[in-house]
Amino acid sequence: MLNARGFWVLFCLVAALQGTTTLGADNDDPAEACDNPDAAVEVDEEPIPSLQYSSDGKKNDDEQKALKVKDFESYFSYYHELHNQKHMLTDTHRMDSYYTAIMANAEVAFREKVVMDVGTGSGILAVWAAKAGAKKVYAIEYTDMAHNARKLAEANGVADIVTVIQGTVEGIKLPLKEDGIGDGDNEEVVDVIISEWMGYMLLKESMLDSVLVARDRYLRKDTGLMFPSHGTILVAPIADESTRLEKKNDYRNDMKEWYDFVHSTKENYGMVDYSILTDDFEKEQYAHYMQQIEWKEFERHMVVSTPHVLKTLDLITCTHQDTRGIFDSSNNTKESIQKGNVDTNEFDFVLSTSTGAISGLASWFTTDFKSRTDGMASEDAPKLTTSVTLNTGPEQGYTHWGQQAFYFQDPIHVGAGLQRVSGLLPDGGVSGKTTTIHLIGKLDMFRMRDNTRLYKIQIEHSLDEIANESQEVVRSTKPTESLFAMM
Repeated sequence: MLNARGFWVLFCLVAALQGTTTLGADNDDPAEACDNPDAAVEVDEEPIPSLQYSSDGKKNDDEQKALKVKDFESYFSYYHELHNQKHMLTDTHRMDSYYTAIMANAEVAFREKVVMDVGTGSGILAVWAAKAGAKKVYAIEYTDMAHNARKLAEANGVADIVTVIQGTVEGIKLPLKEDGIGDGDNEEVVDVIISEWMGYMLLKESMLDSVLVARDRYLRKDTGLMFPSHGTILVAPIADESTRLEKKNDYRNDMKEWYDFVHSTKENYGMVDYSILTDDFEKEQYAHYMQQIEWKEFERHMVVSTPHVLKTLDLITCTHQDTRGIFDSSNNTKESIQKGNVDTNEFDFVLSTSTGAISGLASWFTTDFKSRTDGMASEDAPKLTTSVTLNTGPEQGYTHWGQQAFYFQDPIHVGAGLQRVSGLLPDGGVSGKTTTIHLIGKLDMFRMRDNTRLYKIQIEHSLDEIANESQEVVRSTKPTESLFAMM
């Protein structure tokens, strides 16, 4: 059953996808959703990141207030309740990764350092940083969960180290003079920024925007550390026909119930004909069942090819433009590649001829806690003694992030539907002996225009049969496009 947040997000999803079958419904060009994303932004009294970096900076005050209310209802309201915090706090892999990264590197990274925790929630990371020897921890939290974070710091004997500040990182001002930190003019006094900002497919919820604002404003440029320091998004084909068929059957059953309703209403209630709304209802249900990303926990054997890396981020060097999604690799520049921020949206999966039906694709992410790898770091930048990887893939087991599944309307059967492209098949026309089947395509991810915390994903895929020796494509299928929304 959907809670209030679920109903709201579903409303946004339906509104965004209703009547769309291609990339362009409300955003013909993904780049339009991030017009001049790195332009200087005026800091308001209490700005919200999804408003501050929206594509439309010309809204009047009433519209901005309405968007602010909507942003709280659909995003922040989830995190101000303890039972939702508990959901994340009981994710043992999440907790172990952060705890190990902090405590195993306490001496080099935290002792006598100034730390900022962006989106502290109930305050656990801030408390750990204090216990690791930090001389000062600024814990930033927008929601009323800030009151609980203060209680936690006090109960654990670190209230003199941890200062909880309620507000957005874009709007707050650190009490540096009061705490005797820095020279009073330069705000770049933070040695470590720690944050658990990751959403589904790493980027969903767009909290990374706020983390980058904190980095650019407060982190020491040549020695500062980001925890985590790097992020990677991966994708792989999956075999899960039971779920794919269940979603399709649910869609069909809902349509059957609608047709029964239309017939019954017309027969029993004064010949009122609801059929005029059938197309709208069908679009709504199709968006819900067939164009909505599914949260799943896959077992290893359900991943049927080697995962492909879609995106890499270095949290020291990445820009707000890099957080906008996953784009064509032609957008990579020599500079972005050198800085470790790379999009590789084209995929090429080698499939076995014994592979059963492919139901769709699944995506997940990893984040790393390791030493700086950028060229801006000085010799004084701390070198971590222990590197840690937080992995949300199927091989890891349970995390509250799970994996995000994109189920195709129809399954892919290896070798089925292939049409000759050129030449003759090797080995007398017998496939599989001297040819290899590839699932090729691309995955683009970009923010929705009206809610920059939500993303759309467009996938294009086809099969190619390639001769092993000549690498010539001898048979292929027509490309298929699918559009999904990430709740």
